[in-house]
Amino acid sequence: MGYLMSILIILLGIAIIKLVLISIFFYADIRAAQKKDPAAKSFLEIILLYPGLHALIYYRIAHVFYKVHLFFLARLLSQVARFFTGIEIHPGARIGKRFFIDHGFGVVIGETTIIGDDVLLYQGSTLGGTGIVKGKRHPTIGNNVVVGAGAKVLGNIVIGDNSYIGANAVVVKDVPPNSTVVGVPGRITKQDGKKMDVSLDHVHILDPIMQTIEELQDRVKNLEKK
Repeated sequence: MGYLMSILIILLGIAIIKLVLISIFFYADIRAAQKKDPAAKSFLEIILLYPGLHALIYYRIAHVFYKVHLFFLARLLSQVARFFTGIEIHPGARIGKRFFIDHGFGVVIGETTIIGDDVLLYQGSTLGGTGIVKGKRHPTIGNNVVVGAGAKVLGNIVIGDNSYIGANAVVVKDVPPNSTVVGVPGRITKQDGKKMDVSLDHVHILDPIMQTIEELQDRVKNLEKK
């Protein structure tokens, strides 16, 4: 009985040390989760229950292995993370600070992807490549970018700072800063130069096609009045 109790105390100590280390080294990412997810209640909840944070922890470790050319070990760790979290981040990707994946199941981030600071990804989104060519074949995501649920950003393209990729949009061309992209293929519209991730308002998104149709309808009504 005493032997078993000793083992439990050691395991509990290891768990507490692990929680403390995660809280220290991933403090900024945990705070980002608190800021961007209204359902987040506490640090402990995020550390223990958020698969996005777990996938990021696995990625940070795997990325170190990747940088020292331990490619197999890096990929093995990323596949373990995929099994437990449903999120696949290639260890070769470069991810900035305060990165948050909300819910996260089905998220895929390719090998040559570059992600800036304060980026938010929703479940089912893909930062993928096109073709089988070597070299840079995945997107570069700027700072303060939101990628909506199910969105696909494909190829060696650049998504400008403060942009919003709408849910299920398919983006295959560069996106300028402060833009919103909706539809298949992705169509670009401006949101008055405002950052889209402040309130995370996914409902009031401007659609350039609908804007054009509404403008035409207004012109027809004005012509009929004349």
